[in-house]
Amino acid sequence: MTRLLEDTRARPTAPAARATARTLGALALLTAALPVDLLVTGAAALVGAVRRERRETPERPLTVLVSGGKMTKALALARAFHKAGHRVVLVEQARYRFGAHRFSRAVAAFHTVPAPDAPDYVERLVEIAEAEGADVYVPVCSPLASRFDAEARRALEPFCEVVHPDAETVAMLDDKHRFAETAAGLGLSVPDTHRITDPRQIVDFACPPGRHYVAKSIAYDPVRRMDLTRLPRPTREETERFAWSLPISEDTPWILQEYVEGTEYCTHSTVRDGRVQLHCCCPSSGFQLNYAMVEHPAIEEWVRRFVGAIGATGQLSFDLMETPDGRLYALECNPRTHSAITMFYDHPGVAAAYLDADVPTVLPTARSRPTYWLHHELALLVRHPTTVVERARIVWRGKEALLEAWDPLPFLLLPHLQITTLLLGALRRGRRWVKIDFNIGKLVEPAGD
Repeated sequence: MTRLLEDTRARPTAPAARATARTLGALALLTAALPVDLLVTGAAALVGAVRRERRETPERPLTVLVSGGKMTKALALARAFHKAGHRVVLVEQARYRFGAHRFSRAVAAFHTVPAPDAPDYVERLVEIAEAEGADVYVPVCSPLASRFDAEARRALEPFCEVVHPDAETVAMLDDKHRFAETAAGLGLSVPDTHRITDPRQIVDFACPPGRHYVAKSIAYDPVRRMDLTRLPRPTREETERFAWSLPISEDTPWILQEYVEGTEYCTHSTVRDGRVQLHCCCPSSGFQLNYAMVEHPAIEEWVRRFVGAIGATGQLSFDLMETPDGRLYALECNPRTHSAITMFYDHPGVAAAYLDADVPTVLPTARSRPTYWLHHELALLVRHPTTVVERARIVWRGKEALLEAWDPLPFLLLPHLQITTLLLGALRRGRRWVKIDFNIGKLVEPAGD
């Protein structure tokens, strides 16, 4: 299960036997969970058979091409478009061809594509869009794919609309230093941020008294992104040791960003020509698999000012910190779909926010419950039995992100087909993984996507 066998101390030199044992243990736990998952899926299917699925009938049904098929957020959007009466075509890399979401009732067709950085990625997307008669392309991209989907936008626009920023905007947003410079230039608050291309710059940095900084990779790093070691360390030697442990170079720049104490929030906004059409905000954490909407007008205003100034179209996800005295600082912006989109599971206006212009801003409904992933909660329960009350409270008050009575198969097939297939592949190749992410639908690996 998702973090049950996580070993944050694991090192690249861990023996193959240890990696094999962890993989076998994960497979055993999934096998043990299968009877319960079958029972839950069967019960949901019975409820779905009684409650007829409700679909709208739009004036002009569209074919919507959605990428990132392995991820729950792609499924959430596919369901929203399907319920609005549109046809959904799902795509994902060939390595995830056994993805659970291709079997969703919301998905009319499924295609595989090369890795985003492959030479024929854009060509394959265009080929699928033409063959399926796509009207709109909504990328649900990985950090690696953001740039390549921006490049694909130019090739796809003769055939369909693309809900994604252009290449220059993506490059600016993906670069944490350029983003901070852009926001500061607009008069918006960001922490003090410095571009780092050599570990010596960390060692020699003149940190103001009483302040601390953290080092962050500009390129997405699925493992180190959760390391918020405060700098400088108590001694220069410790700072040197930490700095030289990081893969910093001219080709792999990092940032040194002031550490801000406070409450962290994450947001998702779907925007068209700088106008926020859909927005949500929730408390954030390093490895987050619980999403609950909070209304925060100041954060929404920060987002509106920024996206309005750059005039972007696409899906933008911000991380912001609020200090105890109420000041806001934006830490970074990711030009891609946030998993918080799962909070819109019961909102009928999601499709319009993506496909139409000038619609009132869509927010999660007042009745929507926080979303969670059951297998993640079960894994935490096994690792920390004393949290049983907390786990039960989350399940009782929340909404399982994958499970829908009218569409129950993804809940069953994600752990027992998609993840199991990936684990068997890791077992066969002797590959080491850090954790299982049921939300993203993958094994998080060192140097992974």
